[in-house]
Amino acid sequence: MNQLKWGTPAALRELLCEVVSWKSMTLTEGERLFPSKVQGKLQELTYFQENSSHLGLHDADLGRRFLTALYQHPKAEKTIVLISHFDVVNTEEYGDLEEFAFQPEILTKLLHGKKNELPEDARRDLESGDYLFGRGTMDMKMGLVMHMGLIEKASVEQWPINLLLLTVPDEEVNSAGMRAAVSKLVEMKEKHDLHYTLFLNGEPVFTQQPGDTQYYVYSGSIGKIMPSALFYGKETHVGEPLGGITAPFIASFLTQRMEWNTSFQETDLGETTPLPVTLQLKDLKMEYSVQTPYRAAALYNVFLMKRNAAEVMDIFEKIAVDAVLACNEVYNKICTEQGVVPVGQVKVIRYEDLLKHALDKFGSDFLESTKATILANDAWDDREKSLRIADTLMIQCQELAPAIVLLYAPPYYPAVNSSDNELVEQCIDFAKKYGHETFNLSVEQIHYFNGISDLSYFNYVDEEEGWTTFQSNTPVWGESYSIPFDDMKQLQAPVLNIGPFGKDAHKRTERLHTKSAFEIVPVLVEEMVRMVMGK
Repeated sequence: MNQLKWGTPAALRELLCEVVSWKSMTLTEGERLFPSKVQGKLQELTYFQENSSHLGLHDADLGRRFLTALYQHPKAEKTIVLISHFDVVNTEEYGDLEEFAFQPEILTKLLHGKKNELPEDARRDLESGDYLFGRGTMDMKMGLVMHMGLIEKASVEQWPINLLLLTVPDEEVNSAGMRAAVSKLVEMKEKHDLHYTLFLNGEPVFTQQPGDTQYYVYSGSIGKIMPSALFYGKETHVGEPLGGITAPFIASFLTQRMEWNTSFQETDLGETTPLPVTLQLKDLKMEYSVQTPYRAAALYNVFLMKRNAAEVMDIFEKIAVDAVLACNEVYNKICTEQGVVPVGQVKVIRYEDLLKHALDKFGSDFLESTKATILANDAWDDREKSLRIADTLMIQCQELAPAIVLLYAPPYYPAVNSSDNELVEQCIDFAKKYGHETFNLSVEQIHYFNGISDLSYFNYVDEEEGWTTFQSNTPVWGESYSIPFDDMKQLQAPVLNIGPFGKDAHKRTERLHTKSAFEIVPVLVEEMVRMVMGK
C-alpha cells in the first residue's frame, strides 16, 4: 500500500498552511491562480497520474476557474460530491499584521505580542494553544484540505465508492464558480455514469451566539435574496423645495418599513430566519449641486427557508404600496399647508412593468443598446448595473415618476433542506453516535446553515413561478448574471454540511480549532463515508 501524503494530523496541518498561503481574495489574481495550484498538488497522487483525465480545470467567469477531481471505482455506483470554495475575503482589518494574514503559524505566534488588543474570547483561545489564526483557516480552506485528504485515502485504499471533489471561486460574492459548476456536474454525471448520492459541503461550524462551542452539522442551507428599489422623484432647485420631491424623502418611508420587518421572517423545523436589513442606501447623484437629489437606490437583505422569489416580491410590493400611501399622505399635507400643487403621487412599479413600458415606447433596439452600454462598464458590479439599468430606463420614462421601482439584484441563493431525507438522517445519527463514542464530542443538528453556502444550487425543487419572477425583475438577468435553474433540477440528491469548528469568519480573529480540524472531523467524515459505502 502506498504511504499517504496527507494521512496524519501533522500532514494536514502542513497542507492547510500551504494552501492558506496561496492568497485568493475574491476578484484578485490570486483567486485566478489558486485552482491550478490545487491541481498541482493532486497531480502528485498516483491515482491522478494514472487517470489524468479525471482531474480538470473549468471556466467560471472573469478568468476564474473551478476544479474537479474524480476518484471513480470501477464497480461503484454511489457518488459523493465533496464541495468547497477557495476564495476568501480581504485582509485590511489585520492592520500592521496584514502581511502575515496568510501565514497561520507566524501570525498565531505574532498575535501573542498583541493579545491585549484582542477581544476576550479570542485572547483566551490564543492562550489555550488550541487555535490556528489566519485568513481562510476557518472559512474555508480546511474544508478543501480535508476533502483532499479524503480523496487521497479513498484512491490509495480503493474504496468502493466514487468521490468527486469540487472546489470553486467566488462564493463570497456571487457564487459564479458554483453556478458554472452546476452544468459541469450534470455533464460529468452523464459522461461517467455517476449516481449522485450526496452533496457534502465542508463549510465550518458557525457559532449560534457569542461563546458558543457546540459542534454542529447542517442538513440544509439558508436562502438569501435581495429585493431592491430605485426611488425616482422629481428634481428641483433647493430654493424651490416643493417644486419637486426628493428620492431620499421617498426612500425613508420604504426603508423604515423594510428594516427588521417580521413579514419576511420564516420559521421552519424550529429555526427562524434573521430579520431583513438594509445592505445599501445611496443617492445616485454623481456630483454635488444645488439640484435636489431625485434618484436613489436601496438593497435589502432577506433570508429564505420555504419562500421563493415570487412570494418575496409579493410581500415586498405590499410593503412598498403601504410606504407610498404614507409618503403621499405626508407630502400632500405639506403641499396643502404651503399652498403648493403636488408634482404627482408616488406610485409602485415592478421592474418588469417598467421594462414593458420602455419597450412599447422605444422598441427593442433602444433597450439592447441601453443595457449594453451599462453592462460594458467594468467599474460597476452586478448590483450597480442592475440599479443603473432601471435608473436609465426611468430617466427616459419620466412620465412614470415619481415612483418606486421594485427589482431584484444579485446574488440569489435558494434555500435548500434535506432534513427529512433518509440518508441524511442516517448520516447525522451516525455522526452523533460516532462523535460521542470516539471523541466524546456532542454533535447537534441544524436544519439550515446560517452562513449562506453553495449548497443552495443543488436539489432545486421550486415551482416555475418562483424563478420566472426572479428572471423578469432582475435587470442583468441573462447578461452578466444567471442561475442554471434547469440544470439544478437535475442534481437531485440530498445535501449535508460537515466541517471543522472555528470562530470569527471574516474577522481579524478568524481562527480554526486544531483538534477539530486535524484530528476529529476528518475521521468523522471518513467513517461516515464508509457507512454510506456500506448502505
